[in-house]
Amino acid sequence: MEAYENNLSIKAWAEEDRPREKLGAQGRRSLSDAELIAILIGSGSRNESAVELSKRILHHYDNDLNKLGKASIAELSKFKGIGEAKAISIIAALELGRRRGDTETKVPETIQGSKSAYQVLRRHLVDLPHEEFWLLLLSRSCKLIAKELISKGGLSGTIADPKIIFHIALQHQASSIILAHNHPSNNLKPSQDDINLTKKLYNAGKILDINVVDHLIIGDNGYYSFSDEGLL
Repeated sequence: MEAYENNLSIKAWAEEDRPREKLGAQGRRSLSDAELIAILIGSGSRNESAVELSKRILHHYDNDLNKLGKASIAELSKFKGIGEAKAISIIAALELGRRRGDTETKVPETIQGSKSAYQVLRRHLVDLPHEEFWLLLLSRSCKLIAKELISKGGLSGTIADPKIIFHIALQHQASSIILAHNHPSNNLKPSQDDINLTKKLYNAGKILDINVVDHLIIGDNGYYSFSDEGLL
């Protein structure tokens, strides 16, 4: 993390670099992404305003807020002029924006197919730098009983222990379950390991009379359904 001296307050910025005043006078929609981030940053330096610093950060992430939203505190702190506190402010604001988008879509109480399962799981599995494996537990009428995080992994995989999965299903007296995990690479094509695991769990479920109705692979921009593709 680099210290940055001689920070300038917003009041000392040039007129065109005062996003707070612009927001107050013209409304939030009038501000660019860089200007909104500049408000979070709060101060620039003698050589660079907060707006210019924000533009530099956005340029690094291809002006893509989704990419910026995945950045860690350590990554953002590498930018000269961004310390830990400013990095945390940026991450918190982008996470709030993501959660707002999630709440605009009502979570279904009954799972009627892959789309409704995706609506339940999306908020947990997008924008993650690692893999996670989740489980949806359903009643006989396909009502959502619970959702459970089974495991967290690395960039290339996570462990889904059948004993844990079916122990949880039996505890909740679930009639059926939906498996789900994310691919941080956003490649939605199932690996051979994904296919083998799904078959293994499907066959184990038949013995226990717990139906494995789907397995979703989730990326930032969509999902793959084993059921929709005829693999279950």
